[in-house]
Amino acid sequence: MMTVLVLNAGYEPLHTVSVPHAIRMLVRRVAVVHESDGTELGVFPRPKVVRLLRYVVMKWRYANAPRWSRRGVLRRDNHTCAYCGCHATTVDHVVPISRGGARTSWLNTVTACGGTSRSCNARKGDRTPAEAGMALRFSPRVPIWDDLSQVTQLSR
Repeated sequence: MMTVLVLNAGYEPLHTVSVPHAIRMLVRRVAVVHESDGTELGVFPRPKVVRLLRYVVMKWRYANAPRWSRRGVLRRDNHTCAYCGCHATTVDHVVPISRGGARTSWLNTVTACGGTSRSCNARKGDRTPAEAGMALRFSPRVPIWDDLSQVTQLSR
């Protein structure tokens, strides 16, 4: 499904929405910044980027750190395995949960390649990286909101 970038009144990226949602926004009077190849949906042009006409204050977003999520860990680490540098598809706990590691902590989870018996996630198993003889290429950290934003990913 095609997504539409939503900009604040000051042209800061806010988030992305679906095309039907963007059309509903057009009905409520937002400005189209960039149109898609001239196609129209009813009386409205098919938007790629829309801009709000009123400024939206987003204090809530920067007051607290983002909540942990699997998708967030993959985005934070840019889908790169923390052990070998290959494409990562899964999340690994640095200190295994069975050893007292936190299940949903930004500081205890990294991305890892997975899916086969030779993957880093399978090789490490239920051990710490030191016990498995595997070094982390980067340390886990608590991300900022911009690290997790799909809008930031699109603009790179």
